[in-house]
Amino acid sequence: MSKKILVLAGDYVEDYELMVPVQALGALGYVVHVATPDKKSGDQIRTAIHDFEGDQTYSEKRGHNFTLNASFSDVDAAAYDALLLPGGRAPEYLRLNARVLEVIRDFAHAGKPIASVCHGAQLLSAAGVIAGKRISAYPACAPEVRLAQAEYVELAWTEAIVDGQFVTAPAWTAHCEWLNKFIALLGARISL
Repeated sequence: MSKKILVLAGDYVEDYELMVPVQALGALGYVVHVATPDKKSGDQIRTAIHDFEGDQTYSEKRGHNFTLNASFSDVDAAAYDALLLPGGRAPEYLRLNARVLEVIRDFAHAGKPIASVCHGAQLLSAAGVIAGKRISAYPACAPEVRLAQAEYVELAWTEAIVDGQFVTAPAWTAHCEWLNKFIALLGARISL
């Protein structure tokens, strides 16, 4: 039986941080469900493409419509083996939802793997599950990581870090390393 991964997303989730992991994990045989509050399977969310073009922060462009394949009202952390939290602006909104934070806490307390990239750390911080952990994120999230009593780890844009059940990275540019480490936490062994 395939392992099941829950992805918590929302409007203006970063396009690459949603699309690439969902497709890559699906290609490896994982069952990946994407859900967002107040929406059901078949509904769509809008994505945003964030890029690094020499400005003081990232630029944002309209991404794609993404069709959800799970209803948030049906989410039960016990039915999943892992959680993935993409970034973008969605976490800013999602962290205000008490049920989202409860789901994240359920995964954390069960010791299940949790992958977070970019602004996904805002959700980990708001859920209060990273105290004492070494966590990377988009640099603008460093104060929130520290306020959650975790150690913010500044990494190169292509790197990721694992601390216990958490694998985190600063942005989509770290997908290769981030997904590699997440897949290892899931117990998969890939050899060529």
